[in-house]
Amino acid sequence: MRLTLTEFLTLDGVSQGPGSPDEDISDGFSRGGWFVPFLDEEFIQHAADWLGAADALLFGRRTYDNFSRDWPKITDPDDPFSEKMNGLPKYVASRSLARAAWAPTTILSGDVAAQVAELKRQPGRELQIHGSARLAQSLLGAGLIDELRLVIAPVVVGNGRRLFPVGGAPAGLRLVRTKTTPGGLAILVYESAGLPKYGTYDAGA
Repeated sequence: MRLTLTEFLTLDGVSQGPGSPDEDISDGFSRGGWFVPFLDEEFIQHAADWLGAADALLFGRRTYDNFSRDWPKITDPDDPFSEKMNGLPKYVASRSLARAAWAPTTILSGDVAAQVAELKRQPGRELQIHGSARLAQSLLGAGLIDELRLVIAPVVVGNGRRLFPVGGAPAGLRLVRTKTTPGGLAILVYESAGLPKYGTYDAGA
């Protein structure tokens, strides 16, 4: 399977709490819900198409807690996400979680990177990470993420947890697709390209 990451970001790189003011208030974050004003039908269809390619889902503990609380309550047969979110095999990376009630879920503890690498060797289409910024950072640093789907909202919130924090692992990326939506979202799709390349600009060349 290919490992893909879908992440919603502000222009200043914040990934925390896109869906509602109380989605993630850790560390005193009070500016959640910044993604919602820019949602439109075109993006929802795009996101549904991405999810349609998933054969399994991978979460960090915090995102798993939020999703496992909310998604089982969504039973509308016309919802484009709920059947997949609730029915697909799920994996959660956690050293402290003892049980996972959102079936079917497998808890990954210990050497998570090695276990994810083993999952990638299984047959299938995509193992998808949604949100889970800390997990994504570690797996990107380990060279395990094949594709990043970054959806950037035209807003600056000024603080909050970022997908790419200061001191994070360097990574080279290759832009493969771009799209904008009527609501103002910019969709940037990158493939992993190993380590970054560096150079020196020669003005006289």
